[in-house]
Amino acid sequence: MPHPFESRVLFEDNHLLVINKRPSELVQGDKTGDASLLDEAADYLKWKGKKTGAAFVGLVHRIDRPVSGVLLLAKTSKALSRLTIQLKDKNWHKTYLAIVKCTPQKPADKLIHFLKKNEKQNKSYAVSQETPGARQAILEYTLLAKADHYSLLQINLLTGRHHQIRAQLAAIGCPVKGDLKYGAKRSNPDASISLHAWKLSFQHPVTKEILTFQAPLPQNEPWPVFAELF
Repeated sequence: MPHPFESRVLFEDNHLLVINKRPSELVQGDKTGDASLLDEAADYLKWKGKKTGAAFVGLVHRIDRPVSGVLLLAKTSKALSRLTIQLKDKNWHKTYLAIVKCTPQKPADKLIHFLKKNEKQNKSYAVSQETPGARQAILEYTLLAKADHYSLLQINLLTGRHHQIRAQLAAIGCPVKGDLKYGAKRSNPDASISLHAWKLSFQHPVTKEILTFQAPLPQNEPWPVFAELF
């Protein structure tokens, strides 16, 4: 009988486990006590490997709880170490999809802001370059489609700041649908936001092959409106 987590696996070998994260799913355990993706992944690997002890699962990067999409986990400490170095050296390519309430003034643009994180609010703000603690954030977006009430953007992330996409889109007056923290007027019913980590490219930590993975679109509204584009 298959493990229920198996349907979530986009790729697996001896070193890597690539998962399709669901909207509103907690990645790593926190004070809420909710079940986490890491716990499920460890249980799956223990089941698959018929292990009596705990299975190793290394978290290479994070995705905000309300966000869905491709998440990379390491199955060995060596793979985790090498992938972490890649990430720090900016040798990854991340592509997101975002549904926003307003249409940007330009159909395509490069956004450059300086963001500062407010630790107490767990929120980042666009500030002037001279602000102490401000860090440059860069992304490129392209308008893919417009529906009656929403627009779909493709986003190439060029830096990796806290809540970067959410903060930068809010700064141009286009908050992500459902993202109350950054200016959306209504929440999504499942507490998600309409931001999807669509594609991830990186170098395999052992074979050195360049790998690219793509997560299917979420099934919650309004993603099905745009499904025919993909």
